[in-house]
Amino acid sequence: MDMNIKKLHEIKKALNAKFFERENEVEGILVALLSKQHMLMIGPAGTAKSALSVELAKIVNGTSYFQWLLTRFSTPEEVFGPLSLKDLEEGVYKRNTATKMPEAHLVFLDEIFKANSAILNSLLTLINERLFYNDGQPIEAPLMSVIGASNEYPEDGEGLEALFDRFLLRFEINFIEDESNFVSMMKDEGEHVEIPTMHLDDLVQLQNRTNEVHIPDEVYETLSTIRRELQDEGIQPSDRRFKQSLSILQARALIHQRESVQTDDLVILENALWETLDQKETVCTIVRRHSQDGLAQRLSAIENEANEIYDSAVRDHSTEVGMEAIQKISALSTELNELKEQNASRATEVDHLQKQITSLKNEVESSRMDAAYYGETNGKNDENGEQYGVFFRM
Repeated sequence: MDMNIKKLHEIKKALNAKFFERENEVEGILVALLSKQHMLMIGPAGTAKSALSVELAKIVNGTSYFQWLLTRFSTPEEVFGPLSLKDLEEGVYKRNTATKMPEAHLVFLDEIFKANSAILNSLLTLINERLFYNDGQPIEAPLMSVIGASNEYPEDGEGLEALFDRFLLRFEINFIEDESNFVSMMKDEGEHVEIPTMHLDDLVQLQNRTNEVHIPDEVYETLSTIRRELQDEGIQPSDRRFKQSLSILQARALIHQRESVQTDDLVILENALWETLDQKETVCTIVRRHSQDGLAQRLSAIENEANEIYDSAVRDHSTEVGMEAIQKISALSTELNELKEQNASRATEVDHLQKQITSLKNEVESSRMDAAYYGETNGKNDENGEQYGVFFRM
């Protein structure tokens, strides 16, 4: 394995160990870095958006990093630098951009939708074109990726639609769901995980490798089909968004140590092709159907099989059917554990189904114990003439 690819794999593994139930976002950040695209995280306060993004400053040595919390009262000076008083005396309206966003490789902007009109136009140009106009002169910025975060979506009429559109990757983040992960987080079990680093030169090499990842005709044809089906649903991502999406497909393939994009990689487009929140579910359904995602297909099959086993157990209250149902559901649960180990970046999806499976198993066990206690009496009576049952656990 190439040393840079190996280092990338180690970074991904360490971040997943440090941040619980953030596998998708970790992969998203690495995809954004390799593809030189921008990523947005939306979710309530306290979901590790800032903590995860701050790791950017530690992952890649040799980069300039800029981080800022935007408010309604943020000024251009805070983001782009103060005016040079010396130049101003000569009638030149020029900013001193040292240590500010125009000179940064990696940027994290918290509460990005608090951006006001005073900084919005320059921010849009810098994010999209990597240009900063200083005294009317376009200056090329070294900007690679902006990670934005917000507790909420921009409201209609705020004029922030263009800013929202600048982020190719969009992730919704929720609180930790799994109880064991929550306890591990409370115990700071991931706090002391050491995150490997790479140099800026290594990252640039990986970005160049990303551009060289082959995209077969099958993928282009599937993208065309996805586009047509989205249009049928009244959803029409721009041609530019589809074109930009090629780079994140290439980046995902490289992260998974492949030199060619596969249809499996299309699954990441569920975080890229929706424009409004009400489109998200439809986009996910269409993208997953065409991504031929083997894991998603197996999870769906396991869910259907578990429901069929449960329905059978509900219809037939015999002990034999109950025990068989519990054994089959336990086998499915074991398979889910194996799938989780093999697909760390998709652990949240597996955990979600695991909870459903466990709930079904518990219901079957509970119903069998009730039946055993109250129904499996065989007409027997105790010494007082009262019927009794045998209570046992399957």
